[in-house]
Amino acid sequence: MLPRSGPPVHEPLPGFLAETVGARQHHRARRRPIVPRSPARSRDVTIPRYRRTVPHDASTAVVAPERRIALDAVFNFRDLGGYPTDDGRRTRWRTLYRADGLHRLTPADVDRVRGLGVRTVIDLRSPGEIEERGRFPVDGGPVRYHHLPILDILWDPEGVPAEPPDDFVAGLYLDMLRSGAGAIADALRILADPASHPAVFHCAAGKDRTGVLAAVVLGLLGVPDAVITDDYALSKEAVVLWLEWIRAQAPDGAAPLDRQPKVFLEADPATMATLLQAIRAEHGSVRGLATSLGVGREVVDGLRRNLLEPA
Repeated sequence: MLPRSGPPVHEPLPGFLAETVGARQHHRARRRPIVPRSPARSRDVTIPRYRRTVPHDASTAVVAPERRIALDAVFNFRDLGGYPTDDGRRTRWRTLYRADGLHRLTPADVDRVRGLGVRTVIDLRSPGEIEERGRFPVDGGPVRYHHLPILDILWDPEGVPAEPPDDFVAGLYLDMLRSGAGAIADALRILADPASHPAVFHCAAGKDRTGVLAAVVLGLLGVPDAVITDDYALSKEAVVLWLEWIRAQAPDGAAPLDRQPKVFLEADPATMATLLQAIRAEHGSVRGLATSLGVGREVVDGLRRNLLEPA
């Protein structure tokens, strides 16, 4: 598939590696070494190896054709509706979306997103990324914009081991839950407000920071872990399209992309499964995690009212 057209820009690398060589020369954000805490050692527990156990009907729901929103310069804009829950319900369609960098939206893309009725945009990127690349165009419509950076300081790509252990990325995600606790809690409170919907939350690639928040939201709604991991894995194809687009629109960024560790350019479901297992080992459940973030039952109840189909 050929990359879709869009304005030429310098684009960030997926997730923590959010810089190309060109952008790095004048990016003012500080960086710190990547030293994640292993999920398996967070409370001296053993995290079992991931085994895919998604029921057929749930897997079909994940790949529903209406899930992806086709845009010209944004490649990971997805509807979180239609997922089964542990009480027999499903998540609402056309209510909550996850996405990658909305600063890339073309005018036609903006019209398409506005056509979805989006009222709220939650931007999880760092201040430096927004300063460097811009944000969702809020002019021309009643859209509430919230900047809730999960990472204020970008991870240093030079700190990535040559051969990362299997749980390396999951360890980064677990650290993200700690360092970005306030932003995640605020996002949950916003999404618990019925006036916020339809809403979309996003980062740069729509895989890492967005994937962590999506896992928390879906977990609080009662979506099974196996379905959450499959939702996370849908980012793999989107990242491929995004990288093709970068190579076509910003060829200078191709070389640093090709040098990145393969693990950061994938969306391995085992990574998300390991994170979810670590959350349960440390907090008992995703709801226990929410409690540790200072998110009360009224927020969880609000999320469920807004994002689940009626019983």
